[in-house]
Amino acid sequence: MFPVQDDAPRRGIPLMTYLLIAINIVIFLIEISLPPEVLERVVYYFGVVPARYTNPFFESQELFPGLKYLAFLTCMFLHGGWIHLIGNMWTLWIFGDNVEDRLGSVRFLIFYLLCGISASLVHIYMHPSSTVPTIGASGAISGVLGAYYALFPLARIVVMIPIFIFPFFFELPAVLYLAWWFFLQVFSGSLSVVHGEIAGGVAWWAHAGGFVAGLLLHRIFCLRKRRLFYRDELTPWGVLPLVSEKTNR
Repeated sequence: MFPVQDDAPRRGIPLMTYLLIAINIVIFLIEISLPPEVLERVVYYFGVVPARYTNPFFESQELFPGLKYLAFLTCMFLHGGWIHLIGNMWTLWIFGDNVEDRLGSVRFLIFYLLCGISASLVHIYMHPSSTVPTIGASGAISGVLGAYYALFPLARIVVMIPIFIFPFFFELPAVLYLAWWFFLQVFSGSLSVVHGEIAGGVAWWAHAGGFVAGLLLHRIFCLRKRRLFYRDELTPWGVLPLVSEKTNR
């Protein structure tokens, strides 16, 4: 199922979401302008390689001291191809604006980066001996999905399923769509652990870890005095207390 749009309204312009998308696009354009051998080294040194943190031999091969820690941030802004980039940025475009609206731009950025770091840590824990660099914004974006799941469970998500050459569109509550998405990450991640390799070249456990981080961390960053109005905000999980109409941000 591919998400097309949601119906959750927003109050303002999601500047940080737009900025993150722009930064990712610019960095990707720089990536594809590099010679293949240079790009390979960039991905290796600025991506998260689990063995670098668990194997003393790989740690000793580090080109720059401290780079392995910086990689927790830089890996979020590298992508492996157009499909990888477009899929991540499209998902951030759909779900990021509403979460940023609830958190505020600066808090959203901190939240986003923490979710991305959490996703990388979970990936290292589940695949400690992997020498494959992990790159992409999907771990951080998974945290955005976790926050959206808690904050807008009854929002409607329009999804598309291609059957042969025909696209079929229908609506699902966000809580169902995102629960199904999370189940797929855990299921696929479990298979990758059983087989001892990252299935399909996708860091499934990073996605699952980012989602759980977003689910747990979003309440810390929510703006407590923001007036709520969306219909799902009276539901019993992941919501803030309803406050007066006169309360300002």
